[in-house]
Amino acid sequence: MGIAENKQIVLDFYDAGARGDMDACFALLADDITWTNIGTTKFSGTYAGKQALVEQLLEPLFGQLKAGIASAIERLTAEGDVVVAQTAGTAETHDGRPYNNTYCQVIRIRDGKIAEVKEYFDTALVDAVFGNK
Repeated sequence: MGIAENKQIVLDFYDAGARGDMDACFALLADDITWTNIGTTKFSGTYAGKQALVEQLLEPLFGQLKAGIASAIERLTAEGDVVVAQTAGTAETHDGRPYNNTYCQVIRIRDGKIAEVKEYFDTALVDAVFGNK
């Protein structure tokens, strides 16, 4: 696939998330996806496969939020099979605390699917809002 197609996959992923269409989001992920969150927060680590991603990252994180994280793409850059997305996310915890973070996701596309994500974000903010491990 070319750069334009790879960027479109990432745009489609974020668009599906914005619509709350998790089936469409997960259809764009490779079954053997590897998702790594940097740092030492309670949400940091590498999650291998869709099931681990859901059970070990998404459910614990989104379970603490009123309505997930609304993401806005600020910049999308691509070269070869890698797309870099700079995004801003806004969210609120169940107890009313804001969780507004900025992210840089380095995304590798393989065979038309998102195969690998390495996500950089403000880890101090994560600890402040959600607590340490």
